[in-house]
Amino acid sequence: MTETDSPDFDLLWYLEKLNKKEFMSLKNHLKQECLEIGLPEIPGFDLRTAKPDLVNLLTTFYEAQHVWNMMLSIFQKIRRADLCEKIKARRKRNRETHKALIKNKILLQWEKCLFENVHNTFYEETIVEVLRKLDTVYDPRSTFYTKDVFLVGEKGAGKTMVMKVVLLQWTHGDIWKDVISYIVHLTSHEINQMSESSLVELISKEWPSGQAPVADILSDSQKLLFILEDMDNVDASLNVDESALCSDSRKHVPVSVLLSSLFKRKMAPGSLFLISLRPDGKAAVMASVKKNYSITLKFSDEKRKKYFALFFKDSQKATRALKLVQENDMFVNLCQVPVSCWITCVALNRQVEMGGEGKLSCQTLTDLYAHFLANTLTSGAGIMTSQRRRTLLERLCLLALEGLWHDMLHFTDADLRSVGLTKADVSALKALRILLPSSNCTDRHTFIHLKIQEFCAAVGYMMLLSECQIPSANKKYPERRERYNDFSPITMSIFGLLNEKRRKILETSIGCNLLTGELKKYFLQKMKYMGDHPKTVEHHMPLFYCLFENQDEEFVKQIMDSFLEVTIYIQENKDLMVSLYCLEHCRLLQKLKLSVQCIFENKEPHTLTPSYIFPSSSKMRSLVYWRDLCNLLHTKENLKELEICNSDFDDTSERVLCKALTHSSCHLQTLKLSYLSVGTRFEDVFRAIVYNPNLKFLSLNCVPHSLKMFSLLGEVLENPVCRIQHLSLMKCDLKASECQEIASLLIKSKNLKKLTLSNNPLKNEGVKILCNALLHPDCTLESLVLLFCCLTKTGCISIGRVLMLSKTLKHLDLGVNLLENLGVSILTLPLMFPTCKLQELELSGCFFTSDVCQSIALVLTNNSNLRSLELGSNDIGDKGVEMLCDALKHPKCKLENIGLEECMLTSGCCASLASVLIRSKTLKKLNLLGNDLRDEGILQLLEALGHPDCVLEAVGLQINSVAAETRKSLLTVKKKNTRLTLLYQSWAAKKGREVSYNVGDIRAVSLPPTVPVSPRLNWHLICFHMPRKFRHKKSAKVSKQPPPSSST
Repeated sequence: MTETDSPDFDLLWYLEKLNKKEFMSLKNHLKQECLEIGLPEIPGFDLRTAKPDLVNLLTTFYEAQHVWNMMLSIFQKIRRADLCEKIKARRKRNRETHKALIKNKILLQWEKCLFENVHNTFYEETIVEVLRKLDTVYDPRSTFYTKDVFLVGEKGAGKTMVMKVVLLQWTHGDIWKDVISYIVHLTSHEINQMSESSLVELISKEWPSGQAPVADILSDSQKLLFILEDMDNVDASLNVDESALCSDSRKHVPVSVLLSSLFKRKMAPGSLFLISLRPDGKAAVMASVKKNYSITLKFSDEKRKKYFALFFKDSQKATRALKLVQENDMFVNLCQVPVSCWITCVALNRQVEMGGEGKLSCQTLTDLYAHFLANTLTSGAGIMTSQRRRTLLERLCLLALEGLWHDMLHFTDADLRSVGLTKADVSALKALRILLPSSNCTDRHTFIHLKIQEFCAAVGYMMLLSECQIPSANKKYPERRERYNDFSPITMSIFGLLNEKRRKILETSIGCNLLTGELKKYFLQKMKYMGDHPKTVEHHMPLFYCLFENQDEEFVKQIMDSFLEVTIYIQENKDLMVSLYCLEHCRLLQKLKLSVQCIFENKEPHTLTPSYIFPSSSKMRSLVYWRDLCNLLHTKENLKELEICNSDFDDTSERVLCKALTHSSCHLQTLKLSYLSVGTRFEDVFRAIVYNPNLKFLSLNCVPHSLKMFSLLGEVLENPVCRIQHLSLMKCDLKASECQEIASLLIKSKNLKKLTLSNNPLKNEGVKILCNALLHPDCTLESLVLLFCCLTKTGCISIGRVLMLSKTLKHLDLGVNLLENLGVSILTLPLMFPTCKLQELELSGCFFTSDVCQSIALVLTNNSNLRSLELGSNDIGDKGVEMLCDALKHPKCKLENIGLEECMLTSGCCASLASVLIRSKTLKKLNLLGNDLRDEGILQLLEALGHPDCVLEAVGLQINSVAAETRKSLLTVKKKNTRLTLLYQSWAAKKGREVSYNVGDIRAVSLPPTVPVSPRLNWHLICFHMPRKFRHKKSAKVSKQPPPSSST
């Protein structure tokens, strides 16, 4: 132990001061002391033990704090006040020494702060309330008393500043007097550098030569405070099994065990914690601590106003700048922390000084960042030449770009040198407050804010730079906060700089030249792909933010012309603002899907009058944006489909939507409401449907059923003005008990022609009720979809009656139900009756075999109305297909489409299928995807497809594993038969069969779950592929290994 090197901690010295009687008394008390504090007895100890041996036994078997606590207690009992006073004096001296060490450390860090006094002044005035809370929360007499306090705030919110002020106040005796004796201060970076440690080692790190008075520090652990900064950035897991926890402060254990043992108070029982973290990491850390108190650092409008006043000093300038910020939700969102406010003020101050009393022209974040860089790099114009500014910018941008590319936010001196930055350059950048000493990594530098590093990286992408290798890029495991995987902000800034006006801010001020031609071409190409493949994009918000940054009308229109379908995800006012801007430029828009959450709430205190509650300014802006967005429903003449998914509206926003839906110029034909809780908030929307004569399709997929929902549906569908023809209630958890309500809708609605009930556990009992309604003389339904409704062969009896007697039903989908051979056989008999009007039957995935194919073949030759038959994903095999082929060639068979995907077919049936292709005069579509027909089978089919008597127009063949010659033959047939199209989707991917996905989910939900879905396009990968030119090439660089690209 480190204390043994100090005379103050020489236990033998204390024992030597005892006479024989006192020493014997001490040994007599020792056993009782051990029992009182819960320590085990010392093996081999008895009353004959000598002083040196006793010292050895005590220091070997017990931790230092326990030894000295026992000695102090026993010295008091044997009336050796002098020894007690010596221990107490030592403890007091060590407490003062510790405070001095902490004070010197904080003051040294304070000297490195490069911000203007506005920062310190602001914190001094606004931190008082936080200090008051922290001062009382650890006091056992306080009603808020707790041992664990969380200080929560976004990056740059001032968490580190609060910690420094708190530490300094404590060293001065202004807070925690007689409450806290020692503080152990650790940053996440320090914790991440440790693989294992002991509590003794942790405590000793701040003391000279690592010799901390551990015994005194741990003697009263209830007055020991651990300050852990950026805990959400710690890599170690806090999910440690109880059996692995450690109580010995001397023992080296993995850092995860050490932290968990401290949190669970296995070590330093009763100790206190002050933990800082960001909101997104709050839950994981708090799960390790049962009872806690949180202090959130929020940057209110009032604080923002105070900051601007402190910065500008001139009230008129401050008011002008603040007004610009408050009117732009992008700027409001940016100015949530003091450092971002400082960046914004620097940028706006430049405009104020350049433009006099004229209007401030900043519209986008690109404007702000460009003005900030231009201002900082030209502020020392008398000292820095134009060439040096340009060189400095190039090196800075190279550092920013390579840093993000390699997950680096903190740079060593070697990193800075690797991009060409000299000591003079670094000093200049620190003086300009672009680079700062890292607050939690010793001897490292970081950008003033991640946003500035991202903007510099974007500028770097557009410059002709040298390739380089940053030394720190070779580290294997970056800390959590340095794992940079979202390049969207960089792409946003690049889009912004493609606008000539914004680009000129930098080019004119610094004399640089930013490359744009290839980037514009690249983005147009990527957007065209996204528009052609809408299912690869989860939502379009990242793109919309990019286009908002660009603000080049023609370029934005050119990009938006690529999109017929758009999905937007609204969570903040800025989302509404950028979505509105882009949708206004989307001239060809046909489908709009949107999710609106957390917007229409009064987040600011209400101002009350006798009869009114005035909405906040934020909500007023929300409603204005929402009104203008809803107006698109009647100003976009091509817009035919609207889906509102997982959204929350208040009465006002709902009325705005209803007004747009009922507008005489609204051409919507499809309205989808999914993942909603239908209640009072959607009553008006339902009723608005009635007054839109163009609406033909209403989808309520994934909406929980309720009596209220059926009541509203009845009110809508029974109204003679309503024109809804197709109602979809997929995945609504409908059961047999709800089928009576559905049956009532079928009978009373005069215009309803199609009902989709897929993915509901209706079972046979529910379908029986529906079948009775289908036979009612007032029911006019023509199409019924019962995909995956938990039906069995028993339910086929009721369905068979409908097939035989219904005068209107023309389409029936029974896919993915356990009908089996018997169920299908039951259905075939009524299908052969002349009264059967059915034209399309879907039995895909119904678990039947070739044994029932003879019955199906009889239907094909006896039912002249049947035009389409889907049999995919059933074990039909070659034997079953042979039977079907005989029927398909029969002159009485009028079938135009047959689906045989994934039916266990081989090349053995291809001769029969080829014969059908030549002889059938009606068959237009044949789908054989998912069958291993091999080259020989496909070649037989291709020969038939090229025959002059073949009338087939669409075919699905599994050709991904066939030989090149077979592919070549397919192309030859395609050229010869120009009307022939190739099918690439099986029955399961049929349009309208999927359940609409909830915006924010990883992928769409389809049935069955084995159906493949097109991969989502990761937006940040667009940045990986962006064309980039280099001045000259050096050694190959380490990278995140983006997907291969054809770009330069």
